[in-house]
Amino acid sequence: MSMMAASMFWLDTLHDCNLDQSLPLPFDRYRLSDKHRTDRGISVSFDFCKDLSHDFLSYSLSSDITVEQLALASYYAFLFKLTNGESDLCIGMNTNGRYKEELKSVIGMFANAIPLRCQPDPQWSFHQLIGHVKEMITSSLEYSYFPLQRILVQHLNATKPAFLETSFEFQSYATKNGKNEVLVGDTTLVVAPISLKIGKDDIMSKCDFVLIIQHDLDSNQLSCTINASLDLFDRKTVNTIAQRFHSILQQLFNVTHVQMKKPIYELSLILPDQKVLMKSMNNTQVLFPSLTCIHQQFACQVTKYPQKIAVELDDQSLTYSELLYYIQILSLNLLNKQRVTVGEIVCQCVERSLSMVIGMMAIEMIGAVYCPLSPQDPELRLGELVEQTESRLVLVHYLTQAKFNHDIM
Repeated sequence: MSMMAASMFWLDTLHDCNLDQSLPLPFDRYRLSDKHRTDRGISVSFDFCKDLSHDFLSYSLSSDITVEQLALASYYAFLFKLTNGESDLCIGMNTNGRYKEELKSVIGMFANAIPLRCQPDPQWSFHQLIGHVKEMITSSLEYSYFPLQRILVQHLNATKPAFLETSFEFQSYATKNGKNEVLVGDTTLVVAPISLKIGKDDIMSKCDFVLIIQHDLDSNQLSCTINASLDLFDRKTVNTIAQRFHSILQQLFNVTHVQMKKPIYELSLILPDQKVLMKSMNNTQVLFPSLTCIHQQFACQVTKYPQKIAVELDDQSLTYSELLYYIQILSLNLLNKQRVTVGEIVCQCVERSLSMVIGMMAIEMIGAVYCPLSPQDPELRLGELVEQTESRLVLVHYLTQAKFNHDIM
């Protein structure tokens, strides 16, 4: 156990890390100083469903990764999204401090907090993130015997290490047959609760944000608890954060594991009910009866709203009745003078204008086939299109008239 090696490891691990910088979590407010700390917090929990627990644990077993490492990788993926793509995530974790074999059977508290730094690449898949986290936490635990105070001494410019305020915990326990009890002489010791409650959902909170994953070894089920400071978060915000983490887990751990192969930036924090709301807000499509033609729908609009604006461009506009008037004039011209028949192809090449709408609707009104031509195309291309469509008539205005031969009306 080399203190020199541990010192070099932590110095290298935290190189260029701004230990005073808090993660940009979705705070509702900010604490000006520790003088304003109330230590009041809120605790929100949810259970993994049976399928989610099974898929999570099965993936851990098949991928040669511990449940704790997989839970930590999931937490980092979530923090990456929750902080809008923060690429330097440094959080705290308490270790049991029993790095010596003789300490494993000794009753007492040997906990030591260590920083866990992850610098995810947005293009990494979740598989790649897992590999990085596995290597990182294995190395960090190897040197976890190095006291936190000595780690902080290496960074004298860090006046208040922020990574201690955002932390991760993993707990595995057995609940049946009194396995959570330890008998010492005539005294029975029991597992203490995760946090000290001072109300229905309120707790004493020394940290700003803590995510705890629990593994019940008897039922082989997982659960999650998020403890957050009420100095910084509203209750509603913490509930939403918990729902978003649950959603991330459901995206990652399913039968297909498709999302694991995609970049982590593609993970979504949008909740199912929000997706439904967004879809309904963006669904502005108006469905018209399939048997009704566009010119028939236009005629109905003219009847309903004759004085409403039908088409508008810059400072020009036409009401439905005015638009119908000009359409009828052009339609009669096409029928009586140009002898256009039903089904005949009529081309139109005009710049963006009110005339474009009038021409298009007039062609539809008489039962002809509307064929638009782009004024941006060269004359040779326009001529070829007219020949291919076998159109004897092209509607133009003064800006596009020069593009066509005088033989074409």
